[in-house]
Amino acid sequence: MTRGKRGCAPHLEVRLLREGIVESTHRVEAVVCDNRGRVLLGAGNSETVAFARSALKPFQALAVTSTGTLEKYNLTDKDLAIICSSHQGKIEQTRQVFNILWRCDLHPSSLQCPIPPDKTSPLEHNCSGKHAGMLAVCQHFNWSINDYLERHHQVQKLILTKMAEILKMPAEEFIVAHDDCGAPTYLMQLDQMASLYARLASGDRLDLERIIRAMTHYPELISGPGMFDTQLMELTEGQIVAKSGSEGVECIGRIGEGMGLAIKVTDGARRAKYAVAIHLLKQLGWITPTIAETLTEKFMNSGPYKRLEVIGELC
Repeated sequence: MTRGKRGCAPHLEVRLLREGIVESTHRVEAVVCDNRGRVLLGAGNSETVAFARSALKPFQALAVTSTGTLEKYNLTDKDLAIICSSHQGKIEQTRQVFNILWRCDLHPSSLQCPIPPDKTSPLEHNCSGKHAGMLAVCQHFNWSINDYLERHHQVQKLILTKMAEILKMPAEEFIVAHDDCGAPTYLMQLDQMASLYARLASGDRLDLERIIRAMTHYPELISGPGMFDTQLMELTEGQIVAKSGSEGVECIGRIGEGMGLAIKVTDGARRAKYAVAIHLLKQLGWITPTIAETLTEKFMNSGPYKRLEVIGELC
């Protein structure tokens, strides 16, 4: 990453207040980068490393959008949206995953993501869309499907090559581990995550532009009704792309401006990353006061006695 000479602001702090009294606190780091990898603003250490987790899904989808797989199987933007999703296993979401497999002449049993507790099919796993996309690429190239999650499988090498190309760094420098769904995920600096989303949002590559279009046209598939990513994209009507990752990761891109925001809560708390996202989106001017108020009411106020507040700013 190319770094400016400005000093970095202290980390952000999210406080849970019970009738105005601090009950819990979370430490959060955040960074804004442009599509050239330059750090524009930050709070805390922009080089903090974390597994990107599900925030990588739009970039794992590059294996589908850059290889002709979409065209070969007549996959739609709705199919691409579910490939990028961390869905809730609702019937309309699982049907979309099934549609991908059906068009590729694959059976749901080919999915190697786990069957969630109290569910009956891997289609209901929140990562099943991503897995279906990987399987579609394997089917397209006649690659083996029984080991598609292995780090050295052709589809995983293809995904890594695409991400390395965007970040302009050697693929062998990435540190890899298995995500909970079994697919590889990567340990990355926070500014690298922000740079990925800046490139995603810049609109200067057709394979990325189609991903943006799918996610913003069908936000209800990305997480689900009432969920943060879905609601943020619905409210901003194509101006923002957002994707959460587990353990306190949230990544957001400002579409058309080539800017990306990456957030990491050090203790992994989901509530803290949403509070910080709202706080920083207001500071950046990426959302209106009305949208901020709507999101605050849903994600920062927990009934009549509790609310979250964020201390600190980007600089």
